[in-house]
Amino acid sequence: MIADARLETVPNTVARRDYEVSFTIPEFTCVCPRSGFPDFATIHIRYAPYKKLVELKSLKLYINKYRDVPIFHEAAVNKILDDFVAAADPKWVEVVGDFNVRGNIKTIVTAAHARATRRRKR
Repeated sequence: MIADARLETVPNTVARRDYEVSFTIPEFTCVCPRSGFPDFATIHIRYAPYKKLVELKSLKLYINKYRDVPIFHEAAVNKILDDFVAAADPKWVEVVGDFNVRGNIKTIVTAAHARATRRRKR
């Protein structure tokens, strides 16, 4: 079930209003593809919803599926961003992966996306 998890959405019933949603996921785990050791991080997601909201249980299951995935920090954060955009099509979204120290190096990866604005014809 977790391996097949995907982000699900629900309608944004207050889409007329601009507002921000923030998620903090303190127990993200993936596997270092070079060493095979687990990597731990806190993932922060901030977004401005458009027509859809990400459903929280699906987000939890989606994040948990990374625990056995060999993936570099940068790729993990960008994959989360891409999947979030594909599912929710937000006005904008930022994903930050704050990874625990490994080999005396602290890694923080930030990736962002904003919807293209359409210009009005004159």
